[in-house]
Amino acid sequence: MDITIRAVNQAALDTSLRASGPDVHDRFVRLADSFETVLPRQDGSAAYDPPAQCHERHPHDGKQMALVDAGVYLSGPENKPLWLPAFYIDIFPVTNSDYARFVAATGKPPEHWPKGKCPDTLFDHPVTFVTWHDAASYASWAGKELPTAQQWEKSARGVRGDLYPWGNQTTPAKCNSRESGIGSTTPVSRYHSGVSPYGVYDLCGNTWEWCSTRTAPNRYELKAGAFTSPFTRATPSSFNDAATTMLDDDTGFRCCVLESSLHDILKSRNRP
Repeated sequence: MDITIRAVNQAALDTSLRASGPDVHDRFVRLADSFETVLPRQDGSAAYDPPAQCHERHPHDGKQMALVDAGVYLSGPENKPLWLPAFYIDIFPVTNSDYARFVAATGKPPEHWPKGKCPDTLFDHPVTFVTWHDAASYASWAGKELPTAQQWEKSARGVRGDLYPWGNQTTPAKCNSRESGIGSTTPVSRYHSGVSPYGVYDLCGNTWEWCSTRTAPNRYELKAGAFTSPFTRATPSSFNDAATTMLDDDTGFRCCVLESSLHDILKSRNRP
């Protein structure tokens, strides 16, 4: 039997869930048997409407960010339902051009910039040769934070458990992995057909991306795969981690911020 929830009731439910903790969310999913809202149908078609893309520009570093709505998504290789609050995530990885503004404020350029200056040909490529501490410092400077592994994964897969940002098709041509044969980073806006349901780029390939999820003392998760990695490593649900001091030519990052935090920042800037 199909049930249509009245708008006023849906709004009240959403408000209550937003104010509740993770235990309440998990219990609600189990009791309400609401897995149909995130699971694919047996015929393979989507059991939900694609999310409406909502983008905001963060006032601190000027980067466009995509809203990932609060709710349950299917997490990890086992597709375990997991609830997350709403957050915004950078549409593109932090580029060399973005990082140059941070360097101007802090005076610490990556080691691959000749004489401390970003090459013109790399302005729109993801910044690399950054340790986890470098990435976390940029995030703090920008008024953001590094995404958790779960936030990053939901941004890539959406809520229905797709293997890749573009769906379930094994298509290495939609990202910059080893199979591309390029052998280096590419501009962050190159792979238009590989964007996620939220309009986020480079969530497979190009560079590994630091997350804020700690796996052991001085070790944190990495996501995305890279141009140096086989396509099989780019699956958003897969696991990888590294020491905080690791830095090389295939590791970068992007940032996120809770929806409520970004809205507070925007409101404070608009006050007379």
